[in-house]
Amino acid sequence: MKKVLIIFMIGIGLSQVNAQTISDAVNYSTENLTGTARYRGVSGAFGALGGDLSALNNNPAGSAVFNQSFVSLSLLSDGYDNQTHYGDGITTNSSSDLDFNQLGAVFVSNGTGSVTKLSFGFNYDRSNDFDNQFLASGVSSNSISDYFLGYAQGTPLELLELQNGETLDELYQFLGENESFGAQQAFLGYQGYLIDPESSDLNNTAYTNAQNGNAFDQEYRYTSFGNNSRYTLNAAAQFGEDFYLGGNINIHAFNFTRNTLLFEDNIQQNNAVSSLDFENDYRAFGSGFSAQIGAIYKASQSLRLGLTLDSPTYYTISEETEQFLRTTSDLGETVINPNVINVYEDYEFQTPAKATGSIAYVFGAGGFLSFDYSYQDYSSIKFRPENDVFFQQLNADLSNSLKGVSTFRFGGEFLAGSWSFRGGYRFQESPYVNQTTLGDLTGYSLGLGYAIGNARIDVAYDWSKQEQNPALYDGAFTNTAFIDHINTSLVATLSFKL
Repeated sequence: MKKVLIIFMIGIGLSQVNAQTISDAVNYSTENLTGTARYRGVSGAFGALGGDLSALNNNPAGSAVFNQSFVSLSLLSDGYDNQTHYGDGITTNSSSDLDFNQLGAVFVSNGTGSVTKLSFGFNYDRSNDFDNQFLASGVSSNSISDYFLGYAQGTPLELLELQNGETLDELYQFLGENESFGAQQAFLGYQGYLIDPESSDLNNTAYTNAQNGNAFDQEYRYTSFGNNSRYTLNAAAQFGEDFYLGGNINIHAFNFTRNTLLFEDNIQQNNAVSSLDFENDYRAFGSGFSAQIGAIYKASQSLRLGLTLDSPTYYTISEETEQFLRTTSDLGETVINPNVINVYEDYEFQTPAKATGSIAYVFGAGGFLSFDYSYQDYSSIKFRPENDVFFQQLNADLSNSLKGVSTFRFGGEFLAGSWSFRGGYRFQESPYVNQTTLGDLTGYSLGLGYAIGNARIDVAYDWSKQEQNPALYDGAFTNTAFIDHINTSLVATLSFKL
């Protein structure tokens, strides 16, 4: 049974944990296009329209557009294709799965006085899917030993040496309990013969790389899974004939698991270690809340205007890590497999607020054209407590590395009897100032619907593409993999008027 190592030190324990990174901050703050097939069919351009369960996420006033109570259920087949370029190698990965994606209901009642209609709703949407996998394989001029070397600098050699009767597992645990995550990485590199001290003095704090070559055959496997779910409680009202106002309280919950495994073989002979395996497991669990307020105004029989303000989402996040290292050298095989799960103290995380403006033109009973524009300032992302020295530096890095993001969505629906035909386009800017780590996202959608009495069946197909250039590790090992990421989704929704 694995031992559980609990670290309570915010300033020390978290100051070196590779979980709090800019890429994870972006990951937890991003919401994918999800929801009903009708919503997906027009690329989510529903902010000025309402009348759809998933449109409540765009504008909570939209539930008051319903003329009678309504319920919908959606199933999603989601897949991705990754083409990864690393060194001189090109690899491809693809996967797909089937998931329950959306469930919601709106209940409509008559109002009194100036309030002509009241509505109350509940909706579940899977707001983000963390399932992903890629393989980066090729020859690199850098060894993973750079990663351990970066953490080792400044760490006393005395901390990395085994005491009489002490095991590798016990020392790894001791460093986590009494020092930091960085000291644990220095220990792995030193005990795995990947780094050398400049002096045998136990007070030594300077280290050199034991890997002196410039050609390393590497294979890096990345696998992640999990999702972010949003549970929405909605209330809205119609005032007179032309104005709708509503609000949402959202409960968010996510689970995210990431496994990375690096194989490295040395093509040249002037290295201390000829081959190695380095594996990391990371698990995060978060729960939080947010609020939204929105309005829709009928400027004329055909023209609709919408405005929505989203608060930040305030999360509490828990994290765990596990590590494994095996190296082969002239001394034989060294295996460091700490029988330890590192469990870190919870921390707070705040996503950026969002503002959305919408406009739609309705062609009577013939359909509509709709456009949404949203803006989020990703540089305002915050880790808390803000008085922690590490979080202060990380928040400063976020402010410098990230920027405001504009998102454009355009969609339309054409009605022909019982049939509905839909199409849409969306574009989302990269949140990174350098626009290299993560590129802009472009997506297209098509949809079809058929009404049968009080029931309706809708299907939609959505395609999106985004270039990615993620760092394989944080720290001194700076290698990245260039990925062409394509996501495809097929969603089906069954809806009923009650």
